Amino acid sequence: MKKTGDEYFDSDEFRELLTTYEEAVGTGQPVFLDADELSEIADYYQMNGRAEEASEAIDMALSLSPGSIMPLTYKIHEALYNHKVDEAEDYLSQIIDTSDPDYLYDKVEIMLAKGQADAADKMLQELLEELPEEEKQDFIVDIANIFQENNHNQKALAWIERAHAEDTADFKELRGRILFDMGNHEEGTRLFNELIDQDPFCKRYWSTLASMHFIKEEYDDAIQSSEYALAIDPQDAEGLIIKANALFKLENFEKAAEFYKRYEEVIPNDDFALLHYGTCLCNLGRTDEGIDKLRHAASLVKSAPYTEKAQSPYINDIYEELAFRLLDSGLADEALACLDQTDTLSCDHVLMTTVKGHVLLASNRTVEAEEMYRQAIAMSENPADAFLRVAVSIYDNHYVKAAYRMLETYFRISSPDNNDGYAYMALCCYDLKRQKEFLKYLKEACRRNPQECKLVLGHLFPDELSPEDYFDYIVGNS
Repeated sequence: MKKTGDEYFDSDEFRELLTTYEEAVGTGQPVFLDADELSEIADYYQMNGRAEEASEAIDMALSLSPGSIMPLTYKIHEALYNHKVDEAEDYLSQIIDTSDPDYLYDKVEIMLAKGQADAADKMLQELLEELPEEEKQDFIVDIANIFQENNHNQKALAWIERAHAEDTADFKELRGRILFDMGNHEEGTRLFNELIDQDPFCKRYWSTLASMHFIKEEYDDAIQSSEYALAIDPQDAEGLIIKANALFKLENFEKAAEFYKRYEEVIPNDDFALLHYGTCLCNLGRTDEGIDKLRHAASLVKSAPYTEKAQSPYINDIYEELAFRLLDSGLADEALACLDQTDTLSCDHVLMTTVKGHVLLASNRTVEAEEMYRQAIAMSENPADAFLRVAVSIYDNHYVKAAYRMLETYFRISSPDNNDGYAYMALCCYDLKRQKEFLKYLKEACRRNPQECKLVLGHLFPDELSPEDYFDYIVGNS
């Protein structure tokens, strides 16, 4: 039994409980555990990526005690994770003891999933006023934790500020997460460093610190922190994925692929990881393997329920990357067939139509490509954005003059405060040797959108140079 970083799951008490359960299941003997104990075992399995075993333990718990709150709470969380709010509400209605605090917390999480955060907050504030003073602190901390876990950080901060400051690890961890998520990176990181000083063998603290460094784009520090988590547990999923992602950002694709592979062995069907693993393999020249990973990722998101929220947030990236890699491998027809699958998926259809146009143009099917580009612009709620996407696609297909003309139209129809596209226009002017225009658009790109400037024009400048300084660098060296 590996270390989880959870104090209870790593305790002798739980180890004995798990051993009793697994020996009984393994020998076909009756399991003499109650619903709460079986729910704890299911939580442990779920934490370790053993979904099928978790489901079996929960089903056993519900067969023993159909209205018990712990297994039904597990089912509620599972349903919400899969964006099945109606199913979660059905499980909530089956709970017998509605006076249990967990019933209220389950209800709140369902309200948040339904977009009723303000109503939930108002209800909870009213309940807080009715509580005895000695119960308020725990209630406040629990609610702050729920809001934080559901990405309502402003509300989480408001609740944690109602609490009395506690010099406990749990309180510091929660406060650190909330402050970091609210943009106070320095204080959030400081609190986690303090937690690590107190307990340097807690892999969760190291993984969270690694994540914080990654968000701040401190990739070397993210790698170092993740290595501490992996030293404690070589199969720590969070440590593996953060290290892989940081290596990917540093373009160390060989090492990144190694850690995506290790992560896949622990969490086999993570579409985000498969997307980046596949991209790494393609960048390493292992194109067939990479495309297989991307196909796997696409199959996962394709099989998700068709709702606004149910399909993966990475669906656009997965299909775009797969289409481009298939195109690069001479499989344009398969790339188009793959993109056609997105017509019935919850994704960015303007982007997918633009990518279809890109594949057609790269295949010299110019008339069909133009029609796809027209469709993309027509279906877009913001035609200017679609114009920019099409212009970039045309440029990437080496039609530089056509891209230049598209960008001229784009700037005419976009709003005066628009900050996008200037770097792309500068690049077109650079390729077309329009030096005066190049300097004009470069200056605007540096001022308006340094991030786009770095992405599009970075290859023309020294790596260590800040994109805000590109214009001055050119002028100073001309």
